[in-house]
Amino acid sequence: MSDFVNKKNMKLTKVAYTIVSFIFIIVIWELIARFTSASIFLPSASVVLTAFFRSFVVPIGKYTMIFHILISLYRVMVAFSIATLVGIMLGVATGYSRLLEAIIKPLFEFIRPIPPIAWIPLSILWFGLGDQSKFFIIFLGCFSFITVNTYDGAKNVDPELIGAARMLGANERQVFFEVVLPSSIPYIFAGLQIAVTAGWSAVVGAEMVRSDEGVGWIIIRGMNIGNTVQIMIGMVAIGIVGFILANLTSYIERRLCAWNEQRVA
Repeated sequence: MSDFVNKKNMKLTKVAYTIVSFIFIIVIWELIARFTSASIFLPSASVVLTAFFRSFVVPIGKYTMIFHILISLYRVMVAFSIATLVGIMLGVATGYSRLLEAIIKPLFEFIRPIPPIAWIPLSILWFGLGDQSKFFIIFLGCFSFITVNTYDGAKNVDPELIGAARMLGANERQVFFEVVLPSSIPYIFAGLQIAVTAGWSAVVGAEMVRSDEGVGWIIIRGMNIGNTVQIMIGMVAIGIVGFILANLTSYIERRLCAWNEQRVA
């Protein structure tokens, strides 16, 4: 009972600290914008937040903020789902098979440092100006994090577990799916948590490709017309949704991988 109470108190304390830190940042932002020369190029927090909440009623372009967020989330979730499937398969296979590691890892390490935004010209040539090019750019933003973490998980599987499974008569397929893959799950979720926020960040670059909606478009449009408040509205939307996505992924990991936390404890 005391452990439960302590954990609950720790969670409440963490939430309180988070709220205080956000309030502190907003107050400092407001003071800097109002009482320094930064007001020339930095709108105050009150102006930006008022415009942000108004955007849920008053459209920016053709749509209100909720639609912009939902269309961007749709693009991110489609690309993230594909990246998750491909990244887990490639990461586990490369970490488990020395032959695949020798073939794929050098190519992956060559492509990995190239930022998603650098692929925009090729994405337009390959996929056109529709959502497919946006999916591709966001996919690249997610893919490497999932693959690397899954690869690390597969490489760090306890050799004694693999040896024990083989001694009990398990074939390579059973070892792969019943030992290597389950042991990699904590690493996979760590990669997913990073990837979902990276994909959400990549949406800005993705929506540079012929778009009329989305939070990335809000920022690009604000830049094109010199509207600093609109730029910061888009940034606030990306920050809030990214924060929610990261915490949601972390919560799902804690629920599904509770056994791993208990083992670490």
